Order: sequence, then C-alpha cells, then structure tokens
Amino acid sequence: MPDLSPVQSPQGESGAAELEHGMALCLSGGGYRAMMFHLGALWRLHETGVLRRLRRISSVSGGSITAGVLALRWPAVMADAVPQTATFLREVVTPIRALAGETIDAEAIVFGLALPGRVSDRVAAAYDTHLFHGATLQDLPDEPRFVINATNVQSGALWRFMKPYMRDYRVGEVKRPTVPLAHAVAASSAFPPVLSPFELRLDPAAFTPGSGTDLQMAPYTTRVILTDGGVYDNLGLETAWKRYDTILVSDAGGQMQAEPEPKSDWARHAYRVLNVVDNQVRALRKRLLIASFKAPAGDADHRAGAYWGIRTDIAKYGLADALACPHDRTMMLANMPTRLKRLDDGAQDRLINWGYAVCDAALRRHVDPTLGPAPQLPYPGAAV
Repeated sequence: MPDLSPVQSPQGESGAAELEHGMALCLSGGGYRAMMFHLGALWRLHETGVLRRLRRISSVSGGSITAGVLALRWPAVMADAVPQTATFLREVVTPIRALAGETIDAEAIVFGLALPGRVSDRVAAAYDTHLFHGATLQDLPDEPRFVINATNVQSGALWRFMKPYMRDYRVGEVKRPTVPLAHAVAASSAFPPVLSPFELRLDPAAFTPGSGTDLQMAPYTTRVILTDGGVYDNLGLETAWKRYDTILVSDAGGQMQAEPEPKSDWARHAYRVLNVVDNQVRALRKRLLIASFKAPAGDADHRAGAYWGIRTDIAKYGLADALACPHDRTMMLANMPTRLKRLDDGAQDRLINWGYAVCDAALRRHVDPTLGPAPQLPYPGAAV
C-alpha cells in the first residue's frame, strides 16, 4: 500500500521509532468559532471519561486558546474521581465564554497601528488578562502533554511550545521554557495577515547545544518570527501523528469561498492564490487522515480514532440516536467568520452544542460503541 502518512519526520527531528499505544487529540484553528466548537467537544470528552485517557493534546490557532485554558485548569478538572459537569463548567467553560464575549482582534489592530508594538503583542496581553494571568509553560501539567503549535516564518518549520521544551528541528531546542502561556497561544493564533507575526525574543545561550540541524545561529536563535500554527498544519496533527496509534481530530477550520470575479491587482490576486494553495494543503491533509483510518490494521499508515468537523453532516455517522443537528443549521455555524470578535450568548450556545453533539456521534461510531448516547445538548433551549 502506498505511504499515506500526512506528515514525515524531517531529518534530525526527534520522535519515537515506533508508535506508542495511546490516544491524542488534535484541535484545529478557526478563531472564536473553533474555540467554542472545541469547547463543546471537550465537554463531551470529559463526560465520557475519554478526556482523562488522553496522552497528548495538540492544537493550533483558535484551538490553542481552548487547549491553553484546559491545560491550566487540568489539575482542578481531574481532581474529581468521577467527571463532574459543575467542575468543568467552572474551570473551563466559564472563562472561555467570558473571552468569547469580548472583541480583541479589532482593538488590537487599531492600537497596534496607532501605537508602538505589534498587533500580536496586544492580543497576547488580552489573553493574559482574560485567561492566563501570568502563567507560563511551566504551569502546564506533566501529563497529558499539551503541545501548542506555531509556524516559524524564518525556517518554514513547526515551532512547538511544551512544558519540557520548545523547539524547531532546524533552529534547536530550549528546555524548560518560561515563556508566558499567553505568548505561546498568541503566536499559535497569529493568523495572517492582520494578527501576524508574533516575535519571540530569546537568549541564544538558552538553546541546547547541537539541537538544531542547520539554523542554530543568530538571528534564528535571538528573534524568532512566528505566525499561526495553522499555516503549517491547520489540524494540529503533526505532533500527535508521529507518536500515537489513536488520533482524535476536532476540526473547526474554515473553507475558502468561491469568488466569481477574482481581483486582478497584484496584491489581492496574490492573496487569493495563496488562499487556494492553503485550501488545497488542508484538504490533502484531511483526505490522508481519513484514508489512514480506513487502512488495514497492521499497516504502517493505519491509525485508529475519529474525525469530526464543523462541516460534518451528523447523519453520516449512521446513529439513530444522534442528537438532533440539522445540517442546514450546522452549516450556518460553520460559515461564521474566522475572527476574535464578540459572540453573543446564543451563538456561543449553538457552537458548543454542535461541537458536543458531533463529538458524541464520532466517539460512539468509531471509538467506543459501548458509550451511551448523550441525553441532551448542553444548552437544549438553544439547539443548533
């Protein structure tokens, strides 16, 4: 069978020679739309006990906002021997919903253009004020491993923020980084062109000697220029795929819209062409992921697990007792813009409900058929 792997281990990249037995979760990008959709999925994963079984949570962009909050609140959420919805609501849902009630991208752009400093610095400050309160990567749990992914514009490689280290295989590795969690999330969600880039200033002496393949030198080790992790991998798949045999993917990514009269000036036409390239890369990664789920067990490309997406038709899971989510309604949610712009309570409810419902269907169809159906949506009065 041909190699279906959507990622390859670059020369010099560390990684397990064989897959480990374990489950990893990948959270895609998509601004506040993704943040809330993934929150619903995490809610269902928590209820079923699957959340506790995860070995790794890998995220990009809007997914990294949700992952960052979950990581910081992980000890409190896992303190209950039996999953408690009240705890999850207090520790994870409430702070994320509070952020979703604030518009932070427009203000950051206005002040970023008018005052010294980058737009991304102001986004990071907003994250810290609303969610992280001075926490650093060292405040993340040891288990599971949370990986917040950004894209290094200088090297063209993935830049990974984790508690044990942060690294780019070409530039090298910094062990036990004390980077603020808000900075890691801001770099991961610095979607171009308006919120990008995020500049990370580092001490070259902090890098482990000889840990980079060919770029462990200034300015790569002093001024790291980062953009949205979704530029490299919008599913957040790379760091999970290489290590674990079971992969769960929650995808709230956008979709390029048709344009009957593309602009012909060089700037807007170039931007449109780049969007076409990006759209095709995303589609390829998703197709390869689904093909790997269908590959025979024992094949090198086989992975167990499940994919659920914000554009999925829940009827295709073939469950008679799936929660009611009409496809025309869920597609309205899928077409919400990729912004860090205030969502009203109703929109938040519907996005959470949809993430919860489609995750439930995917888990019961492809991961654990013995799970009982969810009795109702988190916010039944809002539906989807």
